[in-house]
Amino acid sequence: MGEIHDGMARSGLARPWQGRVLGGVCAGLGRRFGISPWPARLLFVLLLMLIPGSQLLVYPILWILMPSDPR
Repeated sequence: MGEIHDGMARSGLARPWQGRVLGGVCAGLGRRFGISPWPARLLFVLLLMLIPGSQLLVYPILWILMPSDPR
């Protein structure tokens, strides 16, 4: 699990401490791709609506795999 966290942290995928609503996944994705958290959340929800049931899998998996930013 440590290798996955390190790889995601190196690529810029990390959950920030500020701007979190639930787990910080969308805020981290938005920061990584250069958009603010709210449009990132909206895009995430819209994309997940295309694949029914994926909301129950994708967000928790990303929450577990994405490391938190160090304080």
